[in-house]
Amino acid sequence: MVRITVELIRKRAEHNEGEISTLEEISLHQENIEKIEMLNHLCRDLKILLLQYNLISKIENLNKLKKLEYLNLALNNIEVIENLEGLESLKKLDLMVNFIGNLQGVKNLRCNENLEQLILTGNPCTDYMGYREYVIATLPQIKELDMVAIERSERIKALQKYAEAQGDIIRGYKKYVKIREQQKRQHEEKQSLKITEINSDDSENVDEVDEEEEENEKFWNSASHHTPEDRIAIAERVQKIEEKKNSSRKEEEKPKYVPKLFNLKGKPYNINQAKVPFTINDDDPENIILTLQVYKYLDTSYLEVDVQPLYVRVTVKGKILQLTLSSEVLTEKSLVQRNTTTGHLTITMPRLNPSNIISGKKSTNANSSSKEVPKVIKKIGPVITKRELLEIGPPRDDLDFSKIANNSKNKKCPTYLPKLQNSSFNFIDNPQVPPLE
Repeated sequence: MVRITVELIRKRAEHNEGEISTLEEISLHQENIEKIEMLNHLCRDLKILLLQYNLISKIENLNKLKKLEYLNLALNNIEVIENLEGLESLKKLDLMVNFIGNLQGVKNLRCNENLEQLILTGNPCTDYMGYREYVIATLPQIKELDMVAIERSERIKALQKYAEAQGDIIRGYKKYVKIREQQKRQHEEKQSLKITEINSDDSENVDEVDEEEEENEKFWNSASHHTPEDRIAIAERVQKIEEKKNSSRKEEEKPKYVPKLFNLKGKPYNINQAKVPFTINDDDPENIILTLQVYKYLDTSYLEVDVQPLYVRVTVKGKILQLTLSSEVLTEKSLVQRNTTTGHLTITMPRLNPSNIISGKKSTNANSSSKEVPKVIKKIGPVITKRELLEIGPPRDDLDFSKIANNSKNKKCPTYLPKLQNSSFNFIDNPQVPPLE
């Protein structure tokens, strides 16, 4: 079961920023607390204390809470009203649905002079004859009992019947004591029977899962009584079921995927787990510029940038973008900026050694000598290749146009040439025909 600890008090003191010493109100309900402790020393300024729906069996360790005005102990296992004399400022006491049988313990509340409201509804003592008259006559300072106001006439009648009501209360309590003893015997018998069944099941080697299911079914189907013992047994059973469910949920939960950032040799991988579009400018001889198209309305607190000499890593809402760099960069001089209009993230990383290949310019170093080293240039002649054709079959001179001139000298002129020459002598010029331009 749960105990009252500093961690539990601090958790329930969130409205007071976790401070305990100045706490004036705290709610510790539905925590299965069995004992009141720690509050007497840690929270002396308390005015409201809510402890309903727990398994507290005794009122204790509250005497130093001098400023306490409202105490709620409803739905617990309290059987006696006691140890409340030190609560000087107590105005309201709620003991609804407990197991208070001895109503004579109400006399212990006479010291609480500021007590105005008392709630005992749902306790066995409320079934006694003369219950209301006895409480009203015993506590003259209260103004309301069980959420019903006390009138002056009712108080006078209660004082007149006090002796008779006191006798009825004593007789009713004697009957309740017998009933309570019988309930305790039944609970002991049930526990002994349960132990014998467990021993017999162990000897038969029954499956543990089936045995537990049968035990739970038998427990919930059996009749339960309104007793402190049964309330504790039910709470323990519910707690076991919750613990089993939580353990099964933890087993079913798959481990989260953890990306591998480096290989076995320590070389970084290129990873874009965030799936954010990006561009990297490697043409600048002085800097390497990485631009990420981050979501426009993403809060900057969700972004984390880590620039290393050989790689850069950007974490976007827990997801990683890692890129290896072409050259070593200066981490201390790197600059991270974000565009207020588009939301894009720009990372400028200066190179450790400016690149000469990209720019085509010489890098001047202070340590380099002023003398230039003459360059030796070697001239290499052109390489001439000869093209050879592979011919298949006998050579053919029909298509060899390189021999046209030689053939024309050997052959005689065609017969039509003399005719053309002879025809020129018979030509008569016509003056009416215009000359050719």
